[in-house]
Amino acid sequence: MTSGAIARRISEKLSRAFVPERLEIIDESHLHKGHAGHHPEGESHFRIHIVSGAFVNKRAVERHRMVNRILAEELAGRVHALALELRAPGED
Repeated sequence: MTSGAIARRISEKLSRAFVPERLEIIDESHLHKGHAGHHPEGESHFRIHIVSGAFVNKRAVERHRMVNRILAEELAGRVHALALELRAPGED
């Protein structure tokens, strides 16, 4: 897990909202150098893996909307993109 200030804030918000069994936040900003939204300091593009009971009986689009609501402030600011893998417990 990455340890920048934005990643820590994302982790805190997602942990409070979803009480995940698994939460992994990976800063992939370096992979987007020269692309839209890239910041030289990083923390603009993240890959997030969450396993949470909050996603039981929710379709993928609902899960994404749930995360986007929680991270609306970050998405309106420095965070340009999120790659999300959102699963309920027991899903492969």
